[in-house]
Amino acid sequence: MGASALLVLSLEHAIAAPFCTRQLAELGARVIKIERPGTGDFARRYDERVRGLSSHFVWTNRSKESLALDVKQQGARDVLERLLEKADVLVQNLAPGAAARLGLSFDALHARYPRLVVCDISGYGDSGPYRDKKAYDLLIQSESGFVSVTGTSEEPCKAGASVADIAAGMYAYAHILAALLLRATTGRGSRIDVSMLESMAEWMGYPMYYAFDGALPPARAGAAHATIYPYGPFPTGDGTIMLGLQNEREWRIFCERVLHRPELADDPRFDVNSHRTAHRAELREIIVAAFARMGTDDVVRALDEAQIANARVNDMAGLWAHPQLQARARWATVDSPAGELPALLPPGVSTAFAPRLGPIPALGQHTAAILAELGYDEAQVEALRAGGVIG
Repeated sequence: MGASALLVLSLEHAIAAPFCTRQLAELGARVIKIERPGTGDFARRYDERVRGLSSHFVWTNRSKESLALDVKQQGARDVLERLLEKADVLVQNLAPGAAARLGLSFDALHARYPRLVVCDISGYGDSGPYRDKKAYDLLIQSESGFVSVTGTSEEPCKAGASVADIAAGMYAYAHILAALLLRATTGRGSRIDVSMLESMAEWMGYPMYYAFDGALPPARAGAAHATIYPYGPFPTGDGTIMLGLQNEREWRIFCERVLHRPELADDPRFDVNSHRTAHRAELREIIVAAFARMGTDDVVRALDEAQIANARVNDMAGLWAHPQLQARARWATVDSPAGELPALLPPGVSTAFAPRLGPIPALGQHTAAILAELGYDEAQVEALRAGGVIG
């Protein structure tokens, strides 16, 4: 194993842990993804939308190496020990209690590998009455209250993306970086316990405080804002525009320069945000009538000239072709078992380094090479394969 990069071992599946470790890989860490022989990460089979590959897997697993190893078999223990001797970080989001049963808890490892950072990602954390409860993204969106404030007045909705997984993955990523900085000072690793519920509860801070001390929570308002108006989607003559007004100065400019109705700025129904929110149905009629005479490009132009925040309501095709992403050269390509695929560069542009974008691995693609690095000869590798320890 080379010494030029941090080594991250990950017993991961689905989204939260793979999303975390992909970020580490693209900062330059070597990430070895340990997968079950024959089936691998179950996210590999969620769909076949990317030339036969799973959209979720393509998104979260580039820049990694795949080691097909059945960690439940006795013969896998020696492989794990050799990897742990060289590892800097261990990440896992196995079923509750599974890592501990495999002897991979921080308590079991810390005495032998004192520099190892261990990050456990779970639905509810390692204690409390929900500790052993299975958790998936939709379920955590529900438990955290996110679904209760998302959707229309008639029906609650989940987010269209895996926000609970993403939240947990990003908090795990941040904590791992902090733990590595701490280790640089103390020489010792530490344990990180990241809960999807706690990650989403943090993201729910505004709705929670809005409903402080038994107050009513924000009303579900579809794509509009529950407590600021006008803020949300409005039809134009040929499409839809997303409009965002944040303060009274912008409201006055909007009335004067976009609606050409300056008297509305001081109308007692609309003169402050709380009044506009209370009379949103009336105000919406006025805005819709004004925008109906204009195409989307005309509305965008008028709003931009007035410096009023706005956005087009893009679909996925619009995002693939977004001119801002093109202009900032945010697209690259990565190799995969299905050939080259387009890939967005990870967010954030640094003057210090460029992100490393590596291929999306096939299941077990790197098994033989990793074992050879660990000192196994061909006969030993074949014996492990014959015994079903590796794939």
